[in-house]
Amino acid sequence: MNTALPDRLARRRLLLGGAALLAGWAEPARAAQQRRRDVRALMGTQVRIAALGEPDIVAPAIDAAWCEMARLAALFSHYSATSQVAAINLAAGLQPVPVAAELLDVLAMAGEVSRRSEGAFDLTVGSLGRWHFDPAAPAMPAPDEIRAGLANIDWRELWLDRSAGTAMLARRGMRIDSGGIAKLPILQAGLHTLRSHGVATALIDGGGDVVAATAPCAQPWRVGIRDPRMPSRLAGALQITHGFVASSGDYERCFVRDGRKYHHVLDPRTGYPTTGPHGVTLVADSLEAVNGIGTALMVLAPGAGAALLRASGVDNALVGGRNGRLQVTPALQRRLIAA
Repeated sequence: MNTALPDRLARRRLLLGGAALLAGWAEPARAAQQRRRDVRALMGTQVRIAALGEPDIVAPAIDAAWCEMARLAALFSHYSATSQVAAINLAAGLQPVPVAAELLDVLAMAGEVSRRSEGAFDLTVGSLGRWHFDPAAPAMPAPDEIRAGLANIDWRELWLDRSAGTAMLARRGMRIDSGGIAKLPILQAGLHTLRSHGVATALIDGGGDVVAATAPCAQPWRVGIRDPRMPSRLAGALQITHGFVASSGDYERCFVRDGRKYHHVLDPRTGYPTTGPHGVTLVADSLEAVNGIGTALMVLAPGAGAALLRASGVDNALVGGRNGRLQVTPALQRRLIAA
């Protein structure tokens, strides 16, 4: 159920996946506006909407945003047996599958990120078998299953036909894992829905991935950035009026076995969790600049990662290395303020 946010909670700190909403409201609400906040489980995480608008508009807008995000999540999920991604996986090596235009857009974006990262991001990493990162019920494939799965990882063998509206995996055994590329487009669609219903100032967070917008002349949102080396701590905060904060890290979904931590960001070259940075946070105005890039940076060596950032045009980045160092680009350093 949607609930109005009381004024006493207006500055409550909410620690999220890779970011923290520090000041929930960019400006005092005018008499004709209402602050609202809603939290629901979606895409395997807690998704939060904060919105400011006229009372008769903001509640229906939030409901419409949830409906749109749930619709897309049902299409894109690689866990649901009834999703269009599951249909592509089931028909691998057999036939093309008709898919929605929204899914074609996400798959095309994944292919572009794979090309730019030279395969460091590859959504066919789902071919590796059944990793499960819930600490309550962890599971990992056997080594021979991982070796067999590696032979089926190749982003170039996901074939898209825009004119026919179809997608196909080239070989039996190939599988798509949409987890590293689908969340931000779903959150963006939720924000677009809010704006189409007349809500100009809103923020949606899904497990540390944030999309935000503000009305003209409104004060910015204040968003905290988690320190990936010590996830319970913030590295700082920044103010945003619009755009995206995208976070990837090894601290959210993981389990420990025989003294080793296994996390959900898999290296498509080895079949095992990445051994690069603990986490990456990227800030940009456009979805295309950041979506999937954080995952690729956790796979790549530092030099290749820096080259990918330059090629993507991302100036605002924070990387927590395994050497204990926190690297912040000069552009983001200038924007960071005390949390």
